[in-house]
Parts: sequence; C-alpha cells; structure tokens
Amino acid sequence: MTEISGATLVARQLQASGIDTVFTVLGGPMIDVLAEANNHGIRVINCRHEMNAAFAASAWGYLNQKPGVMIAASGPGMTNTVTPLYVATQSAMPLIVLGGSAAEGRLGFGAFQEIDQTSFANPAAKWVQRVDTTAHIPELIYLAMSKAQYGRPGGVYLDFPGNLVSQRVDEMNAPIREKAPEVSHAYPDSESIERVTEMLTSADRPLVMIGKGAAWADAGLALTRLADFGIPFISSPMGRGAVPDDHASNAGAARTTAMAGADAILMVGARFNWIFQMGERLNQNVRIAHIDLEPEEFHSAAQIEIGITADCRVAVELVNEKLAGRELRVNSTGWLSEIRSKSSENEASIAEQMTSDQQPINHYRLVADVRDSIERDAIVAEDGEFTMGVMRQVMPTYLSRHRFGAGTTGCMGTGLPYALGAKLAQPDRQVVAVLGDYSFGAAAMEVETCARMDIPVVIVVSNNAGIAAHTIQDRSFPSDAPPIAALLPIDYEHMVEMVGGYAERVTDPKEIRPAMQRALASGKISLLNIVTDPKARRRGTGYL
Repeated sequence: MTEISGATLVARQLQASGIDTVFTVLGGPMIDVLAEANNHGIRVINCRHEMNAAFAASAWGYLNQKPGVMIAASGPGMTNTVTPLYVATQSAMPLIVLGGSAAEGRLGFGAFQEIDQTSFANPAAKWVQRVDTTAHIPELIYLAMSKAQYGRPGGVYLDFPGNLVSQRVDEMNAPIREKAPEVSHAYPDSESIERVTEMLTSADRPLVMIGKGAAWADAGLALTRLADFGIPFISSPMGRGAVPDDHASNAGAARTTAMAGADAILMVGARFNWIFQMGERLNQNVRIAHIDLEPEEFHSAAQIEIGITADCRVAVELVNEKLAGRELRVNSTGWLSEIRSKSSENEASIAEQMTSDQQPINHYRLVADVRDSIERDAIVAEDGEFTMGVMRQVMPTYLSRHRFGAGTTGCMGTGLPYALGAKLAQPDRQVVAVLGDYSFGAAAMEVETCARMDIPVVIVVSNNAGIAAHTIQDRSFPSDAPPIAALLPIDYEHMVEMVGGYAERVTDPKEIRPAMQRALASGKISLLNIVTDPKARRRGTGYL
C-alpha cells in the first residue's frame, strides 16, 4: 500500500488537468500544497495580496481558455478572494480558488482563523464545495475545473480543511482523473437561424452587439465575416477585438447613434446589463435576436424576440451560411455610411487632443502615443475611471481576449494583476497596463512580484494626482476641504526602480513614445510615470 497526502493529490490533479501555473499568497494550511505543486513542475506565483493573485489567475485563465487557479490561506487569506470570485463570476472569467480552512475536530471552540468560508464564497461564486475526505480531492478538483470553464465561465470555490491537506490515504483509493470528456458545441435549431437571417436581410438599419462571450467562444472569424456583409457592429469593452477595431463596419465611435437608430439587433455573447444600458437607448420598435449559452438571459430589460441557446461561433457561422448569396437591404439604405459619418465626426472631436503638446500632458495625447508605440497583437489592461474612458475612445484592439478592463462589475484595481496574469499566459506578447494613479496604487506592490518572477509588464501611470482627475475633489467638496479625491503627485517611478526594473518620469509629451520604446526594449518590469493634466475632462462621444 502506497500512501499519499492530500497536498500531493491536489498537485497531481492540477497537473493532470493541464494547469502549469498557480497564483497564491503563501500561508497555512496550504503551504504543503504549494510545495507539492512546485515539486510537480507547476509554476507558483507568490503575489503580495490575495485579491491581486486571484485577479491574475482570472486573466491567465481567460487567455488560456481554462480555469486560472489561486491557492489561498485560511481566514483573511480566503476572504480576500471574495471580490475576485464575484468579479470572475459576473465577468464570465474562469477562476478556481482553493482555500485552506481551519482543521476539523475542534470547530466551534475558536480554532485558528476559524470561519465558515463557504458562506463567504456562496454569494460571489458560481459553485462552492467543501472537501469532505482526502480521498475525494481529485474528483472535486475535476468537478471544479468543469464548473469554472463550461456553460458561462465563472468563479468556483473549493474549501480544504487543514487536516485533510496533510492527511495521507491509500493512493488506490484516490485515483487521479486523467481524462476530461470531449465536449461538443451547442447547436441552434435551423428555424431560429432562418428567422435571424430573415431579420438581418430585411432590416434597414441592422446592428450586431458583441460581448466577451463571443471572444471566449472564438467567434471572431465568424463575426468578422458577418461584418463583411456591411452590417455595423459595436462591442462591449472586453469584447473588443473579436472583430478588429479597424474593420470598416465598426460603429464603436458612433455607439449612441448605432444603438438608437438600429431597427434590428443581433446580440452575440453579451447581456443587456448596464454596459448596453439595459436596452433603454434602443429604438422603441427594434427587433432583437440574442445568442447566448444561458437561456435565462433572453428575459431581460430589453424585449427579446428571438432567443437562441447555442455556442456563439457555431450560431454565427450558420447565420453567415444563410446570408451568403442574399441581397441585404442595408447595402442600399445608407445606414453604414451614416454610421461612418458620425464616427468621423466623433473622432474629429478628439483629434486635436491626441496631438496636443500641452503640459501637464493631455490624457488623449498620452493614450494616442502609447497606442502608436505597441504592436498590433499587444495585450492591454486599462484601469481607472477617467483613464478607461479615454482608453475606450483612443486605444483599439484587434484580437479576441486581448483587452482587460473593469468588466461587468466595474471593479477598480484589476489592471496591474490582470496584466501580470496575461503576461504569464502569453509571454511572447507585449503586455501594457495603462492605469490611473489611484488604480495603480491599489495593487502597486505587485511590481515586486513581477521583478522577482521575471514578468516584464510595462506599466503606464497617468499621474493626474487624483480620482477622475480633480473633478470629484472640486465638484463634491468645498475649496477648503482636505485632499480626499485628490492625491499627492508622487514619484511612482521609484517603486519600480527599487525592485531593479526600468522606470522614467515623463513630463514632456514628445518623450512619451521614446520612453515607451525604451521600456518595451528593457525586458524588465517597467513603469512610466506620466504627469498628466489634473483638471482635464473627457472630450467627445463614442465608445462607452
């Protein structure tokens, strides 16, 4: 009889499930799990805060299309993961948190860090379970992998009483689940596809709305072909890139016009939540078809006519087959020309800002110069209310799952950890995090993690010394109030210098591009502290 510990079972099942990287903040009772993961060739990324570790795991999983795994210590270590579990579940990103908890046997008497951790996880996660015996560890991890990844992806929590981690069992009684099933894609019925095709063919002003679910389903090529028919499209912030932003049918810069004017909408892998204004800005008589894996989404604030439960890629490919050879009415109504005209007008409203030589630096100039410094396939994370607003107007995306933002929950502080996880998932891609100074501060010590683990992310801090520039401070507080929304204009570059990375402070807009090139070429964790206008306001219209 060969005995094996619960910690070893965790490592072996993760390895069998194709997980080669885990994220953590080191702590009991999961230290043995991390040691065994390392012994089994799994890369262990020890971060500086559990929230950041779980956000990084979410990004790693989203890019790799498999669950990211975060291993948490008990008590506060686990409760710090509740926000990332909530964000992952609402933003449909696959995340598994394996949380250690107080050992069984003396519960109720004040064991170390004793708390009902599953109760904390339940409101935030898609699925929650507690390990009941050491022998069940492999099959419960196997289940967790499926729950996090399939259907609509989300956050999963698996609770590990400390005694079950160290306990040893007969290896024969705890078999590793080596093989996952081959899962076919959900196909729509032909009648629904025909109805959608007829709707798009006969519409004067059709519009396609694209969400991150389409990006997750690798529906980009199918959606690009659909856009090639001359049908305008808009995307959610993290859905951008499924169809490249430079496609001729992109209506993002005329988003309001497109939504208000459309007489037929095909929603693909998105939800009528706040990102699409709950459908409240749509034409009153608009016809709506919706493709989603979850039929419950077809009953929303918007009035859905046709709901198609199917894989986004499969359904759009079938629509394309039906549209081939048909004469679409949109090609004779001038709808796309109207969209392009409005897009050009909106883009012209910010063009001067993007070339401004003002000091402190204009935010639009900052983002435009970062945009022009990076490769087409770069992965970009954006964070900070004002920064994200400008980024959505200026920064394009050309590939699926290559843009990370606050997502459905609007959570701040995600930008740097998302970039960290993204770089580990795609080490050959440029990864750039464009962050407001407040957002950078939320996860700033992860620069040490990047330096220690050789994760060469480029961080661009828009340092306007405040939250949403000074507009909140000036608007919401009296002139003699202490700096509540305003921040100190500190030298953030020193935080990366202290860990041996590359850093610059930039005050002249002409130095942004050269500084970007030096940072990208350094091969190190890098930070550019860009001093931007604290009194600036967002200009123009267009992207959400």
